[in-house]
Amino acid sequence: MASTLSAADVEVGTELPTRTFPIRRADLVKYCGASGDFNVIHWNERTAKAVGLPDVIAHGMFTMALAGRVVTEWAGDPGAVESYSVRFSRPVVVPDDDTGATLDVAGTVESVDGGRAVIALTATVEGNKVLMAAKAVVRLA
Repeated sequence: MASTLSAADVEVGTELPTRTFPIRRADLVKYCGASGDFNVIHWNERTAKAVGLPDVIAHGMFTMALAGRVVTEWAGDPGAVESYSVRFSRPVVVPDDDTGATLDVAGTVESVDGGRAVIALTATVEGNKVLMAAKAVVRLA
């Protein structure tokens, strides 16, 4: 299925709506259950610190999924995303407090060709990039 956006509606430089995602420890525990990834570095502070991490960290795939929501919501149809890839550049540290971490995600149309748009994403926590080379290809209507 194609995006609800037509090629005539999208041009290079178009900015996707920026999203902010709070990430709290409870979100990580829920993701553990949903994904089956119960690695203790995602929920146990003592273990995370024992292996050299500053604190509990979010699952990379959870971070990637949140960033991907920016693209699927913009496209209007998750099935229009033909490919999506990222490189993880730093972990998302999630403190055990009422705030947790805040993931900020922005996207820009990098190219439009043949009924497809390439989206470049920027994902940061406290101004630090947590995903590098994040790109999605969206099929347009």
